[in-house]
Amino acid sequence: MAVDPARLLSYEIPEIVQDLTTRDTILYALSVGLGADPLDKDQLRFVYEDALLALPTMATVLGYAGFWLKHPDAGVDWVKVVHAEQGIRIHQPLPVEGRLVGRTRVTGLVDKGAGKGALLYSERRVTDVAGNLVATLDQTTFLRGDGGCGGTTGPAKVPHPTPERAPDLILDLETSPSQALIYRLNGDYNPLHADPGVATKAGFPRPILHGLATYGVVGHALLKALCGYRPESLKAMDCRFTAPVFPGETIRTEIWHEDGGSAAFRARVIERDAIVLSNGRAEVA
Repeated sequence: MAVDPARLLSYEIPEIVQDLTTRDTILYALSVGLGADPLDKDQLRFVYEDALLALPTMATVLGYAGFWLKHPDAGVDWVKVVHAEQGIRIHQPLPVEGRLVGRTRVTGLVDKGAGKGALLYSERRVTDVAGNLVATLDQTTFLRGDGGCGGTTGPAKVPHPTPERAPDLILDLETSPSQALIYRLNGDYNPLHADPGVATKAGFPRPILHGLATYGVVGHALLKALCGYRPESLKAMDCRFTAPVFPGETIRTEIWHEDGGSAAFRARVIERDAIVLSNGRAEVA
């Protein structure tokens, strides 16, 4: 049965209050590869408590409401749900500790037709307890099993175009074979990223890296290549997920300078020459 658009669009997602600790901030940075070079002083600032800084992409694990689409009241075929696009906008440098509040709401639905799935748009606003906006996150979820619901609220988002010329910058970052096992400690315990048996049943030869872990690795590349490791300089980052990464593979981020302080980017794994993130756009101060 197709999803009920009215019910899904008005679904109330619980507010999340999170007590962020410096340990959480360090764990996130380690889980996306910071600290791989223990002599790199720039990376050390994100994994060592002395004058600790928070990575901008840590916004993806702040005030997270969990896999709410699995709840029966959402009416979604949750087994066929895929994370399709992710965007963050940072309004002020992320804190390394403190109480934060996450409020998530559904913002739109695009029915692609029977057998073609639907696109669900949602927004999460992360604030401090005083109500000051820290970050806004936009997510597109592909509901593969819910096409034909007739619930379109507007046109689908137009992806940012990837330039057809050679990239201006290229940066390779290795992932570790245990990276998914570390990243899951941020709160995403999907066994697909840890259990070889579950991965095999899903059609993969071994557990895959979380999409948001790949997002974090690419965010690290942008921070290094465009911002000189100054987290306050990375203001926004949007992209599409196109293929999984296996822990241990090398992620190559390709970057193109654009007008107005923005950059286009995409990422591929070198070992398989597979594009894993596409249609990326970053805003840099």
